Amino acid sequence: MSSNLLSLAGRTALVTGASSGLGEHFATVLAAAGAKVVVAARRTDRLEALKARIEAAGGTAHAVAMDVTDRNDVERAFAEGEAALGPLSICVNNAGITDPAWFTRMREEQWRKIMDVNLDGVFHVGQEAARRMVAAGKGGSIINISSIVGLGAIKTLSAYSASKAAVIALTRNMALELARDRIRVNAIAPGYIATELNDEFWETEPGKRMIAHVPMRRLGNLGELDGPLLLLASEAGSFMTGSVLTVDGGHLLPTE
Repeated sequence: MSSNLLSLAGRTALVTGASSGLGEHFATVLAAAGAKVVVAARRTDRLEALKARIEAAGGTAHAVAMDVTDRNDVERAFAEGEAALGPLSICVNNAGITDPAWFTRMREEQWRKIMDVNLDGVFHVGQEAARRMVAAGKGGSIINISSIVGLGAIKTLSAYSASKAAVIALTRNMALELARDRIRVNAIAPGYIATELNDEFWETEPGKRMIAHVPMRRLGNLGELDGPLLLLASEAGSFMTGSVLTVDGGHLLPTE
């Protein structure tokens, strides 16, 4: 495979949930591959710091405040991003939250908040991205971030699991409907990935027990998501749509 297949030069991408964790990393990877990147989240102070880092490395970025649960705010942020960097052809739908609770003890507001961000947010952002890509008539790539929990189950994460499973189903339906417009829609389902948000947990006994169930006996690192991300964003994945790429160290493999 020619290395230029992974180039994103001349493309504009938008990444939600870019103020920390996976979203922050995805934005830097896309920028390093040549894309102009609109970084979106609610915490604008962190977005401005990310923008500065991308620009210091020679990339191009623009920060926009976005609440993915508010359709009007999503539309405004997309308009602002495109006005700054041009029509979007890549969208990484990454914003997500979790709030662990046993199913029988979960409060209605916990369930609703997780669904509002993890599922409704993907719908709002994905629909706005798709409408703009259709109008531009040049195709594009939408990458929804799910989780291996959306393909399995884990105690205390029933709402998160349900939301991520729904994201996978939505991804496949989006892919089917948008293929005629040359818009590819795929999902990445990460396993246990070490980030600044969860470092302390993995040092606890419950965290160590979870790692012990991963066949590769370790956490993934953010860099191990770079290949799947660039594959789906670039021409290297031009015949892929409706796919779900698991990056989990074998976690979902059947065990004896």
